This record gives sequence, C-alpha cells and structure tokens, in this order.
Amino acid sequence: MFKKETYIARREQLRKDVGHGIIVIPGNHEAPCNYKDNTYWFRQDSTFLYFFGLQREDLVGVIDCDNGKDYLFANDYDIDDIIWTGPLPSVKELAASVGVANSGNLKALAKKLAGVKDFHYIAPYRSDIRADLAEWLGLNYNAVDRYASMELTLACVKQRSIKSTEEIREIEKAISTAYNMHVGAMKLAMPGRYEYELAGFMEGEAWKGNGPVSFPIIMTVHGETLHNHGHNNKLTKGRMLVMDAGAETAMNYCSDITRSVPVGGKFDARQKAIYEIVLGANMEAIRVTKPGITYKEVHQAASRKLAEGYKGLGILKGKVDDIVAAGAHSLLMPHGLGHMMGLDVHDMENYGQINVGYDKETRPSEQFGLGSLRCGRRLQPGFVITDEPGCYFIPALIDKWKAEGKCKEFINYRELEKWKDFGGIRIEDDILVTKTGCRVLGKPIPKTVKEIEETMAK
Repeated sequence: MFKKETYIARREQLRKDVGHGIIVIPGNHEAPCNYKDNTYWFRQDSTFLYFFGLQREDLVGVIDCDNGKDYLFANDYDIDDIIWTGPLPSVKELAASVGVANSGNLKALAKKLAGVKDFHYIAPYRSDIRADLAEWLGLNYNAVDRYASMELTLACVKQRSIKSTEEIREIEKAISTAYNMHVGAMKLAMPGRYEYELAGFMEGEAWKGNGPVSFPIIMTVHGETLHNHGHNNKLTKGRMLVMDAGAETAMNYCSDITRSVPVGGKFDARQKAIYEIVLGANMEAIRVTKPGITYKEVHQAASRKLAEGYKGLGILKGKVDDIVAAGAHSLLMPHGLGHMMGLDVHDMENYGQINVGYDKETRPSEQFGLGSLRCGRRLQPGFVITDEPGCYFIPALIDKWKAEGKCKEFINYRELEKWKDFGGIRIEDDILVTKTGCRVLGKPIPKTVKEIEETMAK
C-alpha cells in the first residue's frame, strides 16, 4: 500500500467532488473457478484499491459526504477461517492502516445503509456485487445499473486520470518486469519452439516481479488476429511473432507492452518494410503527444505515417490526407492508437469507455478504425496512455472490402493480394504526458530493427 495519508487525501477529494449523500465502494469477493472452494486468483476491485488500498476479499468502503466520516465494513475471520488462512488483521486494524477511524461488520453496514435515499455507487461489472447493492440499498436487482451514480463515476474519472508520482513509480515497476518478459521471450523466439513455451516464460517472469500478468498474454505468429490468445503454433522461419504482454505490481498497477519480432532473429525485406512503417507511426505519436492536443489528433498523425508508408509500397494510392480522411488505411489497422492505463490495463473502463476516453468536447467517431479509438480526449499532464499502432493483413477483411469496392480509389487491391499471407505487426509503449510533451515510461525495451536483431542474436 501507499502511506495512509494518500488514501485519506483521495477520499477527501472524492467527498468534495461528489458533495452529498453516501458513497458505497464494494471490494470484490472470491470468484469460484470450477467449484466454490477452488477460486480464481483474487483481484481486488480497482476503485476500492484506489480509495481504500486493501487487498482482502469481502470488504466494503463507505464515504459519508454529509458527516465527513469514512467507514470500512466486513466480517472478521473466525477460527474456522484461521485454520486455513493463519492469523490475519481484524477489520478495525485494516481500517486504521488506511486512515479509516470507523469500522464494523456486515450487520453494521446494513444498519448504516438502511433507509438511505441519497446514495452513490459505480455500476457493477460483477453479478455478485450487483446482488449485494440491491440488498443493501433496497433495490430491484435489475434496477441496480439504472441507479448508478454518474456524479460518482465522473468524479472517479477526474481523480484517477491524473497519475501521481508514486503511481508512476509503480507503473514503471510493472514496465521493468515487462522488460524482462519481452527481452527474454525475444531470445527464445527461434524456429522449432512453440508459442506456449514463450507465453509460459513470460508468465513466470511476471510472477518473479511479484504479480500476475496484467491481461491474458497475446503470443502468436498469427498477429493478423488482434487478440489471439491461442498459443499452440510452432514457430517457423519467415513468420513475425506478435508478443503483447504486461505485468501487475503487488499493488496492481499495470504495464502493457507489445513487441513484434521475426522468428529466428533476422528481418527479411518484407518484414523490415512493414515493421519500419509501424515503428514510424509509433515514434510519430511520441513526437506529437503533449498537453492540449487530443489523442484523436495523435491517432490521426500516426495514421498519416502509416498511409505514407503503405503508399510507398504501392498498397495505397492517392493523397495521404485524402486516404486518412476516407479511412482507407484502417483496412490495415482497424483499432485505435491507445487507451488509458494505470490500476487497470484498460484503466477505468468499468466506468464506461465514453466517460473515460471521451468527454463533452471530444466524441467518438463513427468511422471504421477511428471509431475503435478507446481514448480520444484532450490530454493533460499526468495521463498515462498506450501508443500501439499496428499493421494487420486480415484476409477475410481484405476480401470483404474488395468485394464491396470499398475505398477502391485509394486501395490497390491487386498489390494487396501479395501480402495476405504476412500476418501482423504491433508496437506498443506506455507513455506519460508531461507538462511539455511526453516520455516513454520504463527501461527502454528493444524496438528498432537493429536493437531487436542484436538482442535476439544473444
């Protein structure tokens, strides 16, 4: 945990921003895997972590805006629990560790919330928490989402979007672990191995850093499938290997890094050509990212770099600005440039992407590709966002667009046929928006063609 004063200050700011009523912030319960006592790895709710910082299951935090008090509720462990868990802190002791003076059991929680009409909670993403909120607040289960507080949601987004110095340190710890994951996997990416060997190595490195992976690892020679979680392919020379993986720290702050490498360690001419185009887009995004610009504008700047490169290969034709305006380049990158990152790898998206990545000024596009940009809003110092352009030759999508004649004035479909066996490439860094620009967080992970080939040669 951070020092208790951090959590006290966060709760006080939330109380000030919401201003009235009672805020209920449930922690997560254990989740059964295949029967009740065999559970998945416990992951605390990120909103609860941000304001209360505690990892134990079944905790409930309450912030009373009207009386200025904070509360922590849960049942203490009894002897039947302690046989299995060993001695653990009491709820009162847990509360004191994060600066909460008032605590009680779940019966006391029910009493505290009985008859309350002015309440706030975040729309739950788990059915067990939805059931709890319905019981505590006297709501119909199916009405719980309807009564979720937009005031609380926007107040949380406002506060959590700006990362503190101590948060940045945690994120960089997660990137340090990701460095070991990616550099080690690069050295293993040789013909004859299987994807699962490299994925298993990465997962082991994450645990060496004292936390799990931050999301299921993407490790595939079929990078044209954007989120390919299968790991059964044998590595063969001539294939590009997409490795998208990150780690969580013990405090659950995340990293999210992608590197794409040639199996065997040497780029051939085709691989190098596409890789340099994607790397150029990645670097262009870093060059233009600064406070005051929208991330939608950064996405478009990276898109122009991609379009220039594809035009140079004869895949696209026409003026670059016209290509990007029509979205023709999105055939090869049907996703957005990046997303917020912090306590969640897609930070705060349980609050609703529209509330996190957009605002009243900046709204999502309806254009293919650009419409999938998860963060488009105006950037502020303290934002941590991913920069992850890619190029994907998706045969089914190419065939669909060709059959429809879509963007045929900009796309050379005859030339594109030659690339349908290529696969995909993605390059991703985690960047911090600073007062004057941005910086790539963490120890630099090999990214240029030269750096990757030298690393893999070792």
